[in-house]
Amino acid sequence: MNLPNKLTVLRLCLVPVIIAILLCPVNIYTNLLGAFVFLATAITDMLDGKIARKHGLITDFGKFLDPLADKFMVISAMMCIMYRSHSEEIIFNVFMVLVMVTVFRELAVASIRLIAAKNANIVVAANMLGKIKTVSQIVCVMAALLEPVLANINLLFFLGYYPITLISALLTLVMTVWSGIVYIKTYWKYLDKNM
Repeated sequence: MNLPNKLTVLRLCLVPVIIAILLCPVNIYTNLLGAFVFLATAITDMLDGKIARKHGLITDFGKFLDPLADKFMVISAMMCIMYRSHSEEIIFNVFMVLVMVTVFRELAVASIRLIAAKNANIVVAANMLGKIKTVSQIVCVMAALLEPVLANINLLFFLGYYPITLISALLTLVMTVWSGIVYIKTYWKYLDKNM
């Protein structure tokens, strides 16, 4: 249990904290607190990978748990945002699609990872597209939490919509699908076609 793995476990432990904050009544303070805790949690993702690579602390445990912690963090936050935005139809619908696509993608990639681990005895680490996808998801969640705060203090609002949230959600959708297809194509060869 080295430092990068401890940071990954910390990230997992902070997921229920994020959920608890985001399920509180929606206001500027819960949005700001939720965004702060979510960002702090996301920073642990950047730190654990950086420390692991710099000090040669990469482990199979870390390769397995790190992307899993990311999935819990991102999907939980997206589901909370979807729940919170039930009165804003366009945001609710966008996040509903985003959550469904993300869950489907992550289940497909996790299945491929398990098959590759079993059939080829390899642990599939996150690739660059997967990392970009995670960053786009983090940006999307942060936009969804902070843009309403800016709108409430009249710094940003456009015809009743949140343009940064919608654009970042679209980018996230593209990266989620694209990175999922690349993962599946890359590791498809490890499927045992005879079973």
